[in-house]
Amino acid sequence: MPELDPTPGQTIGPFFAYALPYDRDYELVRPTTTGAVRLHGTVYDGAGSPVPDALLEIRQADGAGAVPTVEGSIRRDGTAFTGWGRCQTDSAGRYSFTTIAPGGDSAPFVAVVVFARGLLHRLFTRAYLPEASASSSPFLASLEPRIRERLIAVRDDDGGLLFDIHLQGELETPFLTFPGEA
Repeated sequence: MPELDPTPGQTIGPFFAYALPYDRDYELVRPTTTGAVRLHGTVYDGAGSPVPDALLEIRQADGAGAVPTVEGSIRRDGTAFTGWGRCQTDSAGRYSFTTIAPGGDSAPFVAVVVFARGLLHRLFTRAYLPEASASSSPFLASLEPRIRERLIAVRDDDGGLLFDIHLQGELETPFLTFPGEA
């Protein structure tokens, strides 16, 4: 059998800094935009230490609850809300997005994807707005309260949304599995 070259998911990494970051990738809207909110937090490993080299991507609905279908999600022209962003963690494991709060009739959330060293596959989770409740979401209702609370962001003093992500351990963030994903 021929020897195969390893794929990026099978090599030691991460290699995010080489090609993935782009200008204002973390800025879905400008900070001066009416209704702008900061979604931020820290990514922790299983020992509770910050992960300084993770990459997060988010996808979300707009303020009215519609998922944008704008082409060119990477372009940031300051006019079109694309609902998508990307952010690397800093040396202390922190990340921060400038966005708007997603709207909708049910429990609004921001879909979060995490890439980090030691992960062979990306992880999917959700950051629900603090107003979300089990009564507004069948998915949240299906979770034990102590698990459910790990998916709900906390509103901080300046109106931002704090959402820490724990990759393993006692405070592990609930991660989702989708068909076709390992």
